[in-house]
Amino acid sequence: MRRLLSALALTGFLVTALPSLTWAQNGFTLFSGIKRENELPFRLDFGGQANGWDRYILKIPAKKMKLAVGQFAITYPDYYKGTFDSKKIEVRVKGKAVPLSEVKWDKEGKLINIFPQEPVPAGSAVELVLSNVKNPAFGGVYYFNCQVLSPGDVPLLRYVGSWIMTIS
Repeated sequence: MRRLLSALALTGFLVTALPSLTWAQNGFTLFSGIKRENELPFRLDFGGQANGWDRYILKIPAKKMKLAVGQFAITYPDYYKGTFDSKKIEVRVKGKAVPLSEVKWDKEGKLINIFPQEPVPAGSAVELVLSNVKNPAFGGVYYFNCQVLSPGDVPLLRYVGSWIMTIS
């Protein structure tokens, strides 16, 4: 009887806890102020713990990449007090790193600019990988916004979507 109760308890935990963990990593939110079609998927490789080291995998689905991209710009809120290592940022297309010409982290402007050597083709699923990130000391919900600049386009950044991340 004891084994049966233990098995039921474990099964109940797995059925209720794992879906919520998975949804949280994919950006599942009930009320965010961001339209559902503008929420972008992401993954925090080391759990998103406050004051811990992490790797952010910020994804841009292929359907959002309507034009080729020559620059990615990530903005984040002024209350986010984490740090980034600009030497440990990469762009991946089909799992392969794309050569970058430059990465600029503007700490005061709360902006990370990423410049691939060659434009990333339209229709490509993209991952912006931020390694060696020091999460903020205090947990919270942080909206990271993605804007892109297409080569030959009017030099204005276009909004692609937002990653809604929770640091606990």
